Amino acid sequence: MGPLSGVRIIEVAGIGPGPFAAMMLADMGADVIRVDRAANAMGGDPDAPPSDILNRGRRSIALDLKSPEGMAVLMDLVEQADGLIEGFRPGVAERLGFGPDACAERNPKLVFGRMTGWGQDGPYAPTAGHDINYIALAGVLAHLGRAGEKPTPPINLVGDFGGGGMLLAFGMVCALLEAQRSGSGQVVDAAMVDGAASLMTMMWAFSAMGIWSEERGTNMLDTGAHFYDTFECADGGYVSIGSIEPQFYAQLVELTGLEKAYSDRGEELPRQMDRAAWGDLKSTLAEIFLTKTRDEWCGVMEGTDVCFAPVLTMSEAKDHPHNVARRTFVEVAGIAQPAPAPRFSRTTAEVQRPPAHVGQHTDEVLADWLGLDADGVAALRGSGAVAG
Repeated sequence: MGPLSGVRIIEVAGIGPGPFAAMMLADMGADVIRVDRAANAMGGDPDAPPSDILNRGRRSIALDLKSPEGMAVLMDLVEQADGLIEGFRPGVAERLGFGPDACAERNPKLVFGRMTGWGQDGPYAPTAGHDINYIALAGVLAHLGRAGEKPTPPINLVGDFGGGGMLLAFGMVCALLEAQRSGSGQVVDAAMVDGAASLMTMMWAFSAMGIWSEERGTNMLDTGAHFYDTFECADGGYVSIGSIEPQFYAQLVELTGLEKAYSDRGEELPRQMDRAAWGDLKSTLAEIFLTKTRDEWCGVMEGTDVCFAPVLTMSEAKDHPHNVARRTFVEVAGIAQPAPAPRFSRTTAEVQRPPAHVGQHTDEVLADWLGLDADGVAALRGSGAVAG
């Protein structure tokens, strides 16, 4: 069982970062109940689960939260929970009737997790947005991309998942630990704009040290350097190089023949940190990497300290020997997906179940969490409070 075994979490269904946080908690062993909209209940064959693996690991109950009966069921569940996650705009949960104050009246120890883009307050708080907007305002997006080119969003990894869902999961666990000591719950205000800004802490440190330029694509870690970049190979594949430290860079020079390339031109190899030479060094390395296929470069550099790896697609990554050895990817209900992370030596994390159909576990949850028998469940279904 995972390290969060015994912890009970309610997830009021949303999209993107909220489900990712709930997935992380479920992967770690928490009993996470996903509250879906009753109107979306479609039944379905439980042996053919949906393919949205962000919803893996938890049971689904379908409630009509716009009805007094459905809201009453949710609040009964709140009494049994350790935490709740919601991802509505500020004020929506309150209008529906399950805001933090209402929940605290029923369960003072409840940790109430709120996932938004802009946060619960501030000028942008009431407005819509997406990952690209949050990382733009956080001062992240301006620094992603190559010199002379426009900013390039890294899919929606930084705002939605790194600065959003992952920070919400971290905040939930922190608040749950504190609640065990104090006996009191609290609100976790997880905003993607805040989380994305936090991910840039090292760059802020570099700026304070005077070693970070706000000119995109000119720094050591943003493709400005020739020893920290990707290079195309003869077969159209790519390799990644991260030879920052001098001893690692020396191996890069040796295994690529970079110094020989310069001597053949009657020139001396420039110093690694000579920024004025980075452009020419990168062009020279690019020509060298085009002389072999990606697999051939793997044969040359794998097992060395060059700081090297082939650039793999998702399907390639699943089958790479290192990832296979570590079981970095698993197959659940016929669908390949990333395994739970991180690893634990004693309390093993695992995918508890495949994604559920909306309302698939309504009866089971009502019996398990609230102790209702078949007649009690039937009465709720008759009232329209629940479906599925």
